[in-house]
Amino acid sequence: MQILIDADASPVKDIVIEEADGKDLPVVLVSSIAHFSLQDYPDFVQTVYVEQGADAADFKIVQLAKPGDLIITQDYGLASLLLPKGCTVIHHKGFRYSSDNIDQLLQTRHLSAMARKSGQRTKGPKAFTDEDREVFRSLLQELLPH
Repeated sequence: MQILIDADASPVKDIVIEEADGKDLPVVLVSSIAHFSLQDYPDFVQTVYVEQGADAADFKIVQLAKPGDLIITQDYGLASLLLPKGCTVIHHKGFRYSSDNIDQLLQTRHLSAMARKSGQRTKGPKAFTDEDREVFRSLLQELLPH
């Protein structure tokens, strides 16, 4: 098992690295070159940079993902591509994507996009809270080997 993070806007990278430390699990941060960083990570963390482009990081994650891998993303479309590969996919707000919820999530995303396209204003995502961090950490701990 490896952990892949859709890292461009992920607020949980540090939590994942902290929880994976000592578990012999590689962590791969996939990010656009536009988000290049000189941040120093532990040896078990690899950073993969991709060219700028709407879905470049997503395509790279799909390419790297193998059955049994754990993926962290807020992108419903990416999650829908990874579930059939046998990956466990979770959102940084602390919920797990599944065949039971992915269609509804994609439908909601589509309806919001159509509303914005027609000129309606829609709310953005709620701020990421300390409670969200703890919910995510709890789910992550549940999914990682002990």
